[in-house]
Amino acid sequence: MTPPAASRPRPFGRALCAMITPFTAEGALDPDAAAGHAAALVAAGCDGLVLSGTTGESPTTSDAEKTALLRAVREAVGARVPVVAGVGSADTRHTVELARQAERAGADGLLVVTPYYSRPPQAAVEAHFLRVAESTGLPLMLYDIPGRTGTRIEPETVLRLSEHPRVVAVKDCSQDLLGATKVIAATSLAYYSGCEELNLPLYAVGGAGYVSTVANVAPGRLRAVLDAFDAGDTAGAARLNGLLAPLVELMMASGLPGAVTAKALLDAGPVREPLQPAGRGAADGLRGAYEELLGPS
Repeated sequence: MTPPAASRPRPFGRALCAMITPFTAEGALDPDAAAGHAAALVAAGCDGLVLSGTTGESPTTSDAEKTALLRAVREAVGARVPVVAGVGSADTRHTVELARQAERAGADGLLVVTPYYSRPPQAAVEAHFLRVAESTGLPLMLYDIPGRTGTRIEPETVLRLSEHPRVVAVKDCSQDLLGATKVIAATSLAYYSGCEELNLPLYAVGGAGYVSTVANVAPGRLRAVLDAFDAGDTAGAARLNGLLAPLVELMMASGLPGAVTAKALLDAGPVREPLQPAGRGAADGLRGAYEELLGPS
């Protein structure tokens, strides 16, 4: 039986935004713009923020920039919502150091992606996460995104990791609804959808909510889907979810990274190379879908 919404574990909230990292026109970190965007997201209904993830262009920001970003957002939102810091890298030692820096800078939790490129076996994946979990007092959200890392966190590995008291959540981009359902049923882990098209399906089988790139531009519309579901209006939730589909498709399935498409809709500065800005046609299409979504629903 699907857990009632009120009883689901939600250590970092329910409606989380995978926040962009704003840059100046010259390409430098813009902490003031980040603070303003964070405050606006919270005012619009986000009850958690995730920094320095994929959408935050973490591979191209320095350690010092990650810390400055976290401090600016922490100051802007105070204790109103949890702030989760992405600390993943391909190097366990570096990830541990990033985790400790994030703890000192005021993070409420850590987003830790599977080590990428080297494609470690599952025993090494498990050891990596345990090393990070032991390095600070902060709770961990495992980030399972094999399409980018090349390595899955297999459900059996997640089950073993769930025994650690600081492993409390998963950001699931595995596209494996059956595997997620099995782990949800067997553990108290909070499962957050990392793929907007699965926000509602995963929530319906006991997920905690979502960590969304699209929430950068449509936070209230995304949250309304979960609100309707929690109110027992499953048909309404499905309808609202369907209205989001054109924008989700253009932002997340058009061949452009989410950081590019989100910044095309926001005044948040450029993306960093090797990413390139959206072309005129793509930007116009995004704007059209966005404006249509904001129309009468």
